[in-house]
Amino acid sequence: MKKDMEVLKKKRDDVKRRVDIEEFTRRRERLSQVQGWLTNVSTVENKFNELLTTNDAELQRLCLFGFCSKNVKMSYLYGKRVVLMLKEIESLSSQGDFDTVTLATPIARIEEMPIQPTIVGQETMLERVWTRLTEDGDEIVGLYGMGGVGKTTLLTRINNKFSEKCSGFGVVIWVVVSKSPDIHRIQGDIGKRLDLGGEEWDNVNENQRALDIYNVLGKQKFVLLLDDIWEKVNLEVLGVPYPSRQNGCKVVFTTRSRDVCGRMRVDDPMEVSCLEPNEAWELFQMKVGENTLKGHPDIPELARKVAGKCCGLPLALNVIGETMACKRMVQEWRNAIDVLSSYAAEFPDYRMEKERLIDYWICEGFIDENESRERALSQGYEIIGILVRACLLLEEAINKEQVKMHDVVREMALWIASDLGEHKERCIVQVGVGLREVPKVKNWSSVRRMSLMENEIEILSGSPECLELTTLFLQKNDSLLHISDEFFRCIPMLVVLDLSGNSSLRKLPNQISKLVSLRYLDLSWTYIKRLPVGLQELKKLRYLRLDYMKRLKSISGISNISSLRKLQLLQSKMSLDMSLVEELQLLEHLEVLNISIKSSLVVEKLLNAPRLVKCLQILVLRGVQEESSGVLTLPDMDNLNKVIIRKCGMCEIKIERKTLSLSSNRSPKTQFLHNLSTVHISSCDGLKDLTWLLFAPNLTSLEVLDSELVEGIINQEKAMTMSGIIPFQKLESLRLHNLAMLRSIYWQPLSFPCLKTIHITKCPELRKLPLDSEIAIRDEELVIKYQEEEWLERVEWDNEATRLRFLPFFKFFGPEWQVSYVR
Repeated sequence: MKKDMEVLKKKRDDVKRRVDIEEFTRRRERLSQVQGWLTNVSTVENKFNELLTTNDAELQRLCLFGFCSKNVKMSYLYGKRVVLMLKEIESLSSQGDFDTVTLATPIARIEEMPIQPTIVGQETMLERVWTRLTEDGDEIVGLYGMGGVGKTTLLTRINNKFSEKCSGFGVVIWVVVSKSPDIHRIQGDIGKRLDLGGEEWDNVNENQRALDIYNVLGKQKFVLLLDDIWEKVNLEVLGVPYPSRQNGCKVVFTTRSRDVCGRMRVDDPMEVSCLEPNEAWELFQMKVGENTLKGHPDIPELARKVAGKCCGLPLALNVIGETMACKRMVQEWRNAIDVLSSYAAEFPDYRMEKERLIDYWICEGFIDENESRERALSQGYEIIGILVRACLLLEEAINKEQVKMHDVVREMALWIASDLGEHKERCIVQVGVGLREVPKVKNWSSVRRMSLMENEIEILSGSPECLELTTLFLQKNDSLLHISDEFFRCIPMLVVLDLSGNSSLRKLPNQISKLVSLRYLDLSWTYIKRLPVGLQELKKLRYLRLDYMKRLKSISGISNISSLRKLQLLQSKMSLDMSLVEELQLLEHLEVLNISIKSSLVVEKLLNAPRLVKCLQILVLRGVQEESSGVLTLPDMDNLNKVIIRKCGMCEIKIERKTLSLSSNRSPKTQFLHNLSTVHISSCDGLKDLTWLLFAPNLTSLEVLDSELVEGIINQEKAMTMSGIIPFQKLESLRLHNLAMLRSIYWQPLSFPCLKTIHITKCPELRKLPLDSEIAIRDEELVIKYQEEEWLERVEWDNEATRLRFLPFFKFFGPEWQVSYVR
């Protein structure tokens, strides 16, 4: 019996281990018969242990070497129990061979989400939304409002309310969409809630995943909650049945844009507004806490003023309230009001290029660039993404390469940076307030960062020593005429200096050499003719921007700036010449080169300098006339991001032959123009096609203007020699203007999975677009802009289905639009 019991216990342990693993990793639950068997084994084990405890007593009853008992009846009964136990163990052991031990759990109707225990100011809004969903019968409800206003919190409460009410829905699904929605990821999130997930399903294509989702959701009432959408979400592509009165399904989404609500077919969206003053005060009191508010009789009134500075924005009320929770001295509260008031919420919004912002961070030491620039950029973009998702930065809807900051968030950030106002002169920000001179500062030694952009300052003269100042923004002071020698002597620790946009500035003093810590210098859009010799002594300077300097004649000696990593010289009077190519090759640490060229000989010399080619990120060719074959041959340029070609005489652009010979061994991800995203070509009257763009798999924007001989964007005969390459899979914007000979973009329909806009004007011979009713284009966003009604009438379609599908996306723009369109 002992041996059989050991076998049964081992079998029990094996079954239980299988059950635990499947329940934990695969969202399954144990079969009833398995649970019953495990319970029976446990019961038998207890009985077995009981028998063992009396075993010694029974042995003592035996006599005559075990052949007789002192109490025959008791020994008989004990033996009978052992025999019965042995049979029970054998029976259970035979029943314990299970093919399956678990089954898939039914879909949870709702997964309740964590939320703050007390929410202020949303009760009325919550009830209005709930009424829309349950009583008014709205199938799709759109919630819109500015970042940080509480849309996600409201959607979370709606999600949880479905768990409180008996709503009759089969499943409630929550998905965070965010900017640039990833269809595969969104389908994956939906699939997990429907128990479709798993390694095999993850590898299925999007069409099959959509079919699987549809087959599950089509059989039940569901609620789909989409948080943070920035553009129309195509439910059909996801596989989600469109909600209707017939199927009883619902979709609720949040967005910052009312326009997006319209695209989602919501005619009457609901705005989530900032809190009313009494609600804002209630929330602020909760965050600060009763003990702090009672710390001094004057604090409640001061706290009301601080709360007022937050303009009802929950994000600001939460952060500032929590920060002030430990401030129990009345002086700290008065100082907070003073600091928040001094940051002037009337500052105009200022848009900042993401990469410029990252360059600032690198130079300030916030991001380590020692390993590689690519890694530093990735880290910078990750930080920006985090700030955008937290509503601390706002991403531009049109130009995704720029961000801006909400007024209240900026005030809050400056206040926190000043140690809650204790060091309010640490960061001085006075933008666009009409300053004619540098503002008066009580304690210059505490100033670390200063922004005096968009003022009317005329002269920068000597000031008290400012030994802690690391960042100085002086751009767009159009009246700035003179910077004294003494000024630079006073700021020896300066790391970032931006003087761009000062159109009256014609000279820099040689004493700029005193800025021994300077890493970033921007002189773009100034009228400086020559760089001061002192600039060559800046051994720590890493970033130098010299764009649009219309009077710049020379940057000779730049090779002496030995630490230079990024040089930008675009659209200035001084462009790349032969001697500058030689100098640039001496810069051992150069990683990024954004440059304009006007000579074919210089182009040839540059493209034959492998190290400089590797650094090219933006290349502008203007007025380049090919002197030999008329062919521009491009080598492998992995880092090239943007190409602008204007008024050039080449008749063809090709990829270098030795590069092409390697292309058969390259995957699409390692193609030689892998990072090229923007191409602008204008007034190039020799070009007939742009077939070379086949080697730019990540092209997002293409403009071709005023080039009279262009017949086709991709030439079929040339493209056939490069089999297997499908162009324009990432293209978002296509602009074609004044192309008299253009007949074709591509000879057959393309999928255009990312295309949003096509602009076509003055292309009379272009009769057919590469569109087809069967292709999976994102037509919910597509806009096809045109200017001539007669051109639209002559457009040829493959069939009536294609015409009916795409004709609604054509939008007429009058002649006035051309002014802003043609550069």
